Amino acid sequence: MTRPLILHPDRLLPADPATRGIALALYDQVAHLPIISPHGHTDPAWFATDAAFENATELLLKPDHYVFRMLYSQGIALESLGIGGGSVDPRAAWAIFAANYHLFRGTPTRLWLDWVFAEAFGLDVQFEAATADHYYDTIGTALATPAFRPRALFDRFGIEVIATTESPLDSLDHHRVIQESGWSGRVVTAYRPDAVVDPEFEGFRANLARLSDLTREDAFGYDGYIAAHRQRRAFFASMGATSTDHGHPTTATADLSPADATALFARVTADTVSRADAELFRAHMLTVMAGMSIDDGLVMQLHPGSFRNHNPSLFARFGRDKGADIPMATDYVHGLRPLLARYGNDPRLTLILFTLDETSYSRELAPLAGHYPALRLGPAWWFHDSPEGMRRFRQQVTETAGFYNTVGFNDDTRAFMSIPARHDVARRIDCGFLAGLVAEHRLEDWEAAELAVDLSYTLAKRAYKL
Repeated sequence: MTRPLILHPDRLLPADPATRGIALALYDQVAHLPIISPHGHTDPAWFATDAAFENATELLLKPDHYVFRMLYSQGIALESLGIGGGSVDPRAAWAIFAANYHLFRGTPTRLWLDWVFAEAFGLDVQFEAATADHYYDTIGTALATPAFRPRALFDRFGIEVIATTESPLDSLDHHRVIQESGWSGRVVTAYRPDAVVDPEFEGFRANLARLSDLTREDAFGYDGYIAAHRQRRAFFASMGATSTDHGHPTTATADLSPADATALFARVTADTVSRADAELFRAHMLTVMAGMSIDDGLVMQLHPGSFRNHNPSLFARFGRDKGADIPMATDYVHGLRPLLARYGNDPRLTLILFTLDETSYSRELAPLAGHYPALRLGPAWWFHDSPEGMRRFRQQVTETAGFYNTVGFNDDTRAFMSIPARHDVARRIDCGFLAGLVAEHRLEDWEAAELAVDLSYTLAKRAYKL
């Protein structure tokens, strides 16, 4: 016996009837606003080629580390899901997913996927072992139609602009194809320099050699290395980029003299590098990048506090981004001080801070953003991109930083189909939070209505210069 799949219209809104009524009125005003997706990891090739997605597994399972990390945690081999390049029947991998869908109860992944199943594909029965083939075939039939090509979905989802994220070593050929195609969809890139900024990034020296080839600068000399960054940033901006993104393990920043920076660069480009030098170089380059952002206008994002590739055997077998990144405690007050001492008072810089350490919200992040003109707070991120995480974020930062030192919502995802679902969750949670302030007579209803639009649309567009 199959059970119905129902998306309750009041989901995620306050349980109190009076407050829920206020939230519903607010939500009705923002539910269908265009989506600004200013930071994410979708593949620009999807929009360049506009090729049909292959099947349910390739679309919804294999690219989504939120999904397969949960399955792996229950002892399910990634190889059985087709992760890692092995030959696996995609229907068989999908059946494993279906049989274990109960693992996602209570998680944001369940919310996102149920939205995709019901709203995007019109499925009306629960996803489980008994309905695996029905889901697989229904999704596969839909994907074979023009309405489910990437560009058609982009338009259907109401996406106004989406930013992908590329390395300085990327040719951006897919972005060029998009620009020259005549399609009206706006897909821009973002400059993610980790591969040539982090001396502990795999293949760092080879990456510098590639950077030299691309720019015709000597990226093994400090002056040439800095010039190469400036050149690639200018190229990214010419291809639509409005932001950079930095995925450092900590928030350490440093402001070295030219002589000290040159000496440090010589050490980190040697055959071996100490952990202390690697950290100091990353710290220095964050400050350098902030200065470059003042010069070229690119918004700067910092995503720190993740212990990347915590599972060494998994990393050796499958590489990066396989669900083994773990949050760490993060010190923003001391870590950012050298950068802020130099550039934090300059309103030409926009540095958007994210955290995986929620203990820093009210203690560090909100007070910092509530003071420095250069700082803004990114939304609840990654492990905290959830209803509870979003509520905690608003509760802990609003009283000190207000709403207007935050930047709305970004989905930060590889899972293209989940983008409208994620934005819908954020809009519902924010409307519920605002409704509580109205019910407590801390906001007027017209103020809450303006804020609902700002949090759903305006702040992200303004902060990311989109």
